[in-house]
Amino acid sequence: MERRLLIIEDDCLMAEAAADYFTGKGWGVETKEDGMSALELLQRKSFHLILLDVMMPGIDGFAVCREIRKNSDVPVIFITARVLEDDMLNGYSLGADDYVTKPFSLPVLYAKAMALTGRIQGESSMLEIGSLKVDVKNHKVWKSGEILSLPPKEYDMLLFFLENPGRIYSREQLLIRFWGYDFDGNERVVDNHIKKLRKAIGTCGCSIQTVRKAGYRVVSSNL
Repeated sequence: MERRLLIIEDDCLMAEAAADYFTGKGWGVETKEDGMSALELLQRKSFHLILLDVMMPGIDGFAVCREIRKNSDVPVIFITARVLEDDMLNGYSLGADDYVTKPFSLPVLYAKAMALTGRIQGESSMLEIGSLKVDVKNHKVWKSGEILSLPPKEYDMLLFFLENPGRIYSREQLLIRFWGYDFDGNERVVDNHIKKLRKAIGTCGCSIQTVRKAGYRVVSSNL
């Protein structure tokens, strides 16, 4: 069964990138640039998931979500350029299921989407590499059967690496993905979090490898 995604986002380039990624995974995708046209579309069609920008011209994402929840329990992931606790609490109170922050990782976004909508043909929302097991839906990590407590940033980085095994990411790429373009610090913050993540996962059948003058990648003995 084809999964159907509606992207409500006024940034055309971002919407196109997400649409291309999900289309490549076999999803049917439609995009709308504003809330009103999206609500009109939802009167005629149903979707398995909605990606909803918070800040849009006309009515904002919060108002759109409120209207959606009057008639549907379709999973909604908010896309936002800012992460304020009050905004997140407001979104969850309106019925949002999750948040992603711009700029976001498409593989991580896809993992969230699959966790919310359920895997196709009996696949689970569990990700296993080496002795690590990640419950994407519930944000839990086990190592050799023991629960592994990770801070949110380390969890997001680990999930990102495990969704993209073998690929090399520079410090700059990781800095932009996880701290954003507006981050005032330097690339050393990436090294510090990688160091903490390495210490947390220890020996587990996969490792975060430093590639000289290039960046980092996950290497797994199972690959």
